[in-house]
Amino acid sequence: MRIRIVVASLATALTGVLAVPAAANAAAVGPDPIIGGSTVASAPWAAAVFTNGSFTCSGTIISANYVLTAKHCISGTMSVRIGSVNRTSGGVTRTVTSTVTRNDLALMRLSSAVSTTYMPLSSSYPPVGSTNSLYGWGQTCYSGCGASTTLKTATVQVTSTNGTDAAGGRAIASSAISGNAWRGDSGGPEVYNGAQVGVASTADGQSRQYYGSVAYNRAWITSTAGV
Repeated sequence: MRIRIVVASLATALTGVLAVPAAANAAAVGPDPIIGGSTVASAPWAAAVFTNGSFTCSGTIISANYVLTAKHCISGTMSVRIGSVNRTSGGVTRTVTSTVTRNDLALMRLSSAVSTTYMPLSSSYPPVGSTNSLYGWGQTCYSGCGASTTLKTATVQVTSTNGTDAAGGRAIASSAISGNAWRGDSGGPEVYNGAQVGVASTADGQSRQYYGSVAYNRAWITSTAGV
């Protein structure tokens, strides 16, 4: 996520941060931004995304050869750490050999296959009013702190499935329950009933977030990654 009062276009977005809609207030406060939530003990499907060796985004491994993240995370020489809740150690690492994008989603092809428990993908939208879970290594406060070393999770309530992601695609809108997404959570998953329904795209810096819809992009994901 990015903290800016006005964002003119996706082209001005910083890599690895959620874009903030123009109405956002840079000084906004909210629940202990995943700000708030709690740490995760195990996540074999988790993928920490690095650009030129530095952590930038969150993501998920969805098949042996592909990691799903946000389009606005794609830049420079990329690599991932998979299967560890600690973004600095453990799991396995792979370089990214190629990327394809659609709306604010990106599929990163890995240099070699990874065997793990992959994140299931939903083919339907979560019900409006349902409680979903967010995951990411994003900042744990709105300013003055870095990304979390340990993967975090928070619960949110779906307010709409007709939102818009940072690239104009369909998105799931939600409001904070136990926490909300912020910088570094970009590309991370929104999960309903054990399957990923969204990819972190934008947030307002207060309590709302918009996740690019997996269902809306499902056919493209299948044609590219085979899942």
